[in-house]
Amino acid sequence: MMLEKAILAIITMDKSKVDGGAPIFICGTKKELELIAASLEAITDGIAHALSDELFIIVKH
Repeated sequence: MMLEKAILAIITMDKSKVDGGAPIFICGTKKELELIAASLEAITDGIAHALSDELFIIVKH
C-alpha cells in the first residue's frame, strides 16, 4: 500500500491547537520539536512543513 497526499504526523508544543486523525507528538522545547520533525521526516519519507514556530506537519506528497 502506498500513501499519497496525506498528513502523516503533527508535531507541536501547544496541545490545545491540534486535534484529528493523524498521530500527534507533543514536545516541550523548540529543539525537541525540530528533532522529532526531522526524525519523522526521514522515517516516513515525508516532508516536514513548519506552520508556525510551535507546529510542524509531516506530509506525503
